[in-house]
Amino acid sequence: MKILVLSWEFPPRIIGGIARHVAELYPELVKLGHEVHLVTVKSGEAAMYEIVDGIEVHRVPVRPSQNFFHWIANMNEAIGRHGGKLIQEEKNFQIIHGHDWLVADAAIALKHIFKLPLIATIHATENGRHNGIHNHSQQYINEKEKELVYNAWRVIVCSKYMQVEVERTLDTPGDKIDVIYNGIRPEKKQIRDEFDAASFRRHFARDEEKIIYYVGRMTPEKGLSVLIHAAPKVIAEMGNQVKFIMIGGGKTDHWKQEIWDLGIEERFHFTGFMSEENLDKFQVIADCAVFPSLYEPFGIVVLESFATRVPVVVSDTGGLPEVVEHGKTGIVTKVGNPTSLARGIIEALKNHDYVQKLVNHAYQELEYKFCWGRIAKETDRVYQRVATERLQVVW
Repeated sequence: MKILVLSWEFPPRIIGGIARHVAELYPELVKLGHEVHLVTVKSGEAAMYEIVDGIEVHRVPVRPSQNFFHWIANMNEAIGRHGGKLIQEEKNFQIIHGHDWLVADAAIALKHIFKLPLIATIHATENGRHNGIHNHSQQYINEKEKELVYNAWRVIVCSKYMQVEVERTLDTPGDKIDVIYNGIRPEKKQIRDEFDAASFRRHFARDEEKIIYYVGRMTPEKGLSVLIHAAPKVIAEMGNQVKFIMIGGGKTDHWKQEIWDLGIEERFHFTGFMSEENLDKFQVIADCAVFPSLYEPFGIVVLESFATRVPVVVSDTGGLPEVVEHGKTGIVTKVGNPTSLARGIIEALKNHDYVQKLVNHAYQELEYKFCWGRIAKETDRVYQRVATERLQVVW
């Protein structure tokens, strides 16, 4: 089957979780016999056309704009124009697969012009990110999400939680939605080259300090304030022998001010963006990963911690409890509750035998529950269903 994929990010352009998702799902679909053409945004020195793990990647330049929504419109025009050219020249495409509202305009236009069924993957919703719709920008994005799912033949989401959310906030019938979990390639997180772990670790903490880390966007829905307010309890229990490492891009002034106000600035270090190579090394030397999200559709970062055998502490929100089974693969705490989060972190740092059981079970989960090969087969079943149904209707 010939698939046209539209995504606003693909490595080396990494904004959030979509880049990892598309980069790891589609090579597995290629192995199943599909021909995949992915249209995305030009990024640095990356080739405008190349084949990556079997995916034919087409990068298009986008006219710059100071206004984000104008830039999105320019991006959709560029992606739509190139996608249309591919459909006309390459021929025999059977499905368009669009990822999130950012490519909605291009995906919907191509669907109607070429009468090709559209599948949409909704990775997150604006309503969920902000706990409601509160201004015109959020309203605009919410309407784009609704347009995309309305025009989609099938909608894919990454958790049962997201199925309920998409039904409720985007007015989508439940029987139009397929739940397919995200995944990871555990082998990609293995350190292949020898490195001086002790020396590398000293860039972040003293030898006697336990390293607790968060990796992700520095945004309020990730629960950073909860983690910051849990920190004093952890510090007190551990006798100051802890270091909180905050990894990820975004504005950090607000969080640093909160930390300063609590008088614990010496216990925190913000790294900014960290390369995949250094992150892999970092996870080897870390003691605990914490994801205290207020909103989280799934959480691929949790799987990355599973793969590197780092114990995880998460909040019981969104899709996280579907990924982390409390007492079996990690520690689940109450969402928005610093005291509960602190107790979870302390347990992960002090109960060594218990933690070893957790990380071993978590690693085993990756093989049969979060394997991209299995996820690709589930996605393939959606493709086959849509292709079959398309042949039965007159457009």
